[in-house]
Amino acid sequence: MELAQAVQVLRDELTSAAAQGAGSDMAFHVGPIEMEFAVELRKDAHARGGIRAIVLSAETEGAVGRTRTHRVSLTLEPRRSATGDPLLIAADDEGDATGLAGAGAL
Repeated sequence: MELAQAVQVLRDELTSAAAQGAGSDMAFHVGPIEMEFAVELRKDAHARGGIRAIVLSAETEGAVGRTRTHRVSLTLEPRRSATGDPLLIAADDEGDATGLAGAGAL
């Protein structure tokens, strides 16, 4: 899996979570997301710049052998494309904690 594909999977999951949370009484603001990958850099005549970053799974990371792997860490802050507002997973309002055990103000 390429690094761009791994980030796209996260984007898709956050979009799905936001859609599933619509109408919920509880809201979650998505804060910074830290991701760390083991990647293998490969020369590729078709890739811009000639190098691709391939994300390794736990299985492939242990079996790589002679190739060199690198750690890549990213911190992403999800924002709405149109407005730049932080991503909210839930309903449009603040919600209500009534009925939640030990819940204070949200």
